[in-house]
Amino acid sequence: MDVYAFLIQLLNGVQYGLLLFLVASGLTLIFGIMGIINLAHGSFYMIGAYMAYSLSTLTGSLLMAIGLGIVLSVALGLVLEWALISRLYARDHLQQVLLTYGLILVFEELRSLIVGNDVHGVDVPALFNHSIRLTETLAYPVYRLLMSGVCLVLAAALYVLIRRTRLGMMIRAGASNREMVQALGLDINLVYRLVFALGVALAAFAGMLAAPVSSVYPGMGTQVLILCFVVVVIGGIGSVWGALVAALLIGLTDTFGKVLLPQAAGVTVYLLMALILLWKPEGLFRR
Repeated sequence: MDVYAFLIQLLNGVQYGLLLFLVASGLTLIFGIMGIINLAHGSFYMIGAYMAYSLSTLTGSLLMAIGLGIVLSVALGLVLEWALISRLYARDHLQQVLLTYGLILVFEELRSLIVGNDVHGVDVPALFNHSIRLTETLAYPVYRLLMSGVCLVLAAALYVLIRRTRLGMMIRAGASNREMVQALGLDINLVYRLVFALGVALAAFAGMLAAPVSSVYPGMGTQVLILCFVVVVIGGIGSVWGALVAALLIGLTDTFGKVLLPQAAGVTVYLLMALILLWKPEGLFRR
């Protein structure tokens, strides 16, 4: 592997890791802070991708489709938390698993009825539909660099939200002691509703962002969901910073594993998880 090929794989690994962080950060908020085991989180990624396909077909612009999709995904998160998820806070994890698994089945059936079961492609916006030439035979797509940049900006914004704002303070307080926050007169139910909507929006946005690169196909959220739980476990449950580090590790491990060890490509990520948990069973960064 020469220098340019290594650079391309490095960029691919970072881009994949950052995109995975975007999805996993929403799961970190919902699972780590709210205590909800949300098996339907991968479905929100799929919904985002299908919204990118459907809305870009209607509007003729992926950027406009993403803007509309963000609004719709926030509304979806608010409605789901109000109608279903809010009933789960005082219940055990088994009921959370059953309800959110039921949501997976509902979303898959609705997707099949509304859009069908075909694989769809989404066009890259013309402004970013070109590549940076590295050598005479190698180039790197500008859109992938844009994806990495957007993910970094959102990671920084999420850090500021959680650590430097009043809402972030209420989120952290609610995660530590829900009853005390309620006793102080804060509406923790509203805070949790906003957190859940934010988690849904992050996953859906990741799906919209990835749609031109990975295509849009049935069941695309399942594999992402598994990797997101791996990210949350490696990074430390409830740690957004840990999710970022873990997602980058997984992205680089998976990318270089497929190149250097193609016969063990499906095992490298889980081997990484096993080694890290043997070293630090609580994850890299505890909340």
